[in-house]
Order: sequence, then structure tokens, then C-alpha cells
Amino acid sequence: MAGIDRHTGKRISNLDSATQAVIFILSTRMGDVPLLREFGGGVVELLGRAVTPALFAAWKQLIATAIDLWEPRFKVRRVLVTGSAEKLRMGQAGLLIEADFRPRGHLGDFTVERVVTFGLGFNGGVTLQ
Repeated sequence: MAGIDRHTGKRISNLDSATQAVIFILSTRMGDVPLLREFGGGVVELLGRAVTPALFAAWKQLIATAIDLWEPRFKVRRVLVTGSAEKLRMGQAGLLIEADFRPRGHLGDFTVERVVTFGLGFNGGVTLQ
């Protein structure tokens, strides 16, 4: 299956489509989608709060839960916060997400094709590794 890039309209691979969906999920506030009020990551609501270990734990759990709930092509293994201590103090944290990629997960076939690791940057960019 191929998807469509939401910015350029060009065809993209199934994996790129799934990571694009993750960005949309995590950047959507709960309640912003009128016909699906429960859709979203719940992550945006935590931005601007004091950075504490408890906040990072909540943040990681929300991210993993939102991806597992709304993007069936991924099954999250772990979420890591990246960045130096100085960057974290400045509020600049990145994410590294390790997940099982199930290309036909949206069809109910949860066969794992491979394990992927992708990073979400500060500007919403995705880096597949």
C-alpha cells in the first residue's frame, strides 16, 4: 500500500505514510477532530509545563498509547527521549521511537515485517533509521 504526502501530494511508501500518520496523531489535540472527539495523542496538552521526570514518564506513555491506539501499522516497543542535559534544560527534547512495523495492520494482519526506529525532531520532521 502506498500513501500520499500531505504536503506535496506525491506518492509515498507505506512506512512513510505510517510515520506521517504518527506525526498527525501526536500533533492533534484531543477533541480537535469533530466526528472523532477522542482522537489525538494528548501530548500537545503537556507542552509548556515544567520538565520533570514524572512529565517525561507521562509523555512517553501518552505517545506509546496514542500510536498503539490510532496507528495499527505500528506496535511500539519503546519511546526514548533524546538530547543532551543542556538541550533538555532549554526544553529541546527529541524522541526516538522503536516499533514493530506491520504493513497490513490496518487490515487486521498484524504480521511484523521488521522493527523500525524513527526519531521525531523539534520541527516535526521524521528521521527513519
